[in-house]
Amino acid sequence: MIDDRKNKVLQAIIEDYVATAEPVGSRTIARKYNLGVSPATIRNEMSDLEELGYLEQPHTSAGRIPSDRGYRYYVDCLMPEYSITEAERERIRRTFERKIYEIDTLVRETARLLSDTTHLTAVISGPQFEKAVFKELRLVPLSGDKALLVYITDSGMIENKVLEMPYEVTLLEFQQVTEVLNEQLRGQRVESLSRGALQALQRELSRYGSLLEQALYFLEQRMEPGERRRLYLGGTTHMLDQPEFRDVNRLKGLLSFLEHEESVVDLLQPEKETDGVEVQIGEEIRVRELADCSIVTATYRLGDEIIGKMGVIGPKRMEYARVVSVLNSISAYLNEATRRG
Repeated sequence: MIDDRKNKVLQAIIEDYVATAEPVGSRTIARKYNLGVSPATIRNEMSDLEELGYLEQPHTSAGRIPSDRGYRYYVDCLMPEYSITEAERERIRRTFERKIYEIDTLVRETARLLSDTTHLTAVISGPQFEKAVFKELRLVPLSGDKALLVYITDSGMIENKVLEMPYEVTLLEFQQVTEVLNEQLRGQRVESLSRGALQALQRELSRYGSLLEQALYFLEQRMEPGERRRLYLGGTTHMLDQPEFRDVNRLKGLLSFLEHEESVVDLLQPEKETDGVEVQIGEEIRVRELADCSIVTATYRLGDEIIGKMGVIGPKRMEYARVVSVLNSISAYLNEATRRG
């Protein structure tokens, strides 16, 4: 059990290390923080905290740095309340006040906002297409031998593809195919559409030939597991500003991990459907390339259903209280934006 004095010493060490990125010594704590005890007493407390696993002594330095366990204890027990600044709040509000009609654009803007506000790398998993509910399909003639297929879901995702026509299709045929597909598919989840159902539609509407065939092939592709698990990144270059990543090998490992979209999306899959911010630190992430990082995440919803997860990746030496406050604010605005549709 950590007593009150050890709590104060540990909090002071973590906050000083977050600010300076330099190992912290007892004299620094005594000089900068009014703990009411001598450097010798602080030194003894630091030695005890190291034995308990909350601090580490890098190399032969006289100073200490927080361990993963120390950061975890800080986040769970010592982290102070933090309120974002009025300027940050205003920027977040203005971003979500803009009329953005596609969720793809909305999430991309959110990633940029999250990165710019925290000065860390933002990662957001987009809504999974196969879990979306079909809302509307449109077929728009472009020229004599081309048409644009637009697929819209309830969450605002929009997919489109240019179809090649082997013969000229009349406007009436476009309208008839669109009406039949919308009537048969509206309100269904993409993942619940069976190939059998699509094949039955194809037989029923065989007279529309290539136009229908290409439209149904487009839908079949969207039924592949994980087909549309988008990842949005923002501010990857912020990692270059962090002293921890001046080590080229550390930076290469992190950037290599971020290049593998499926791995990052898997990391962002919510283990349980709960609101609120989660913090994973170092070894807790269970990804070798992120052993020197922490990731702070929050889910976002469409109505009552979790449709994605957002977060920031940065060094373990991050301003946790500030990052948690920013994520809480942005996720609340994003949830409201998706609710409004």
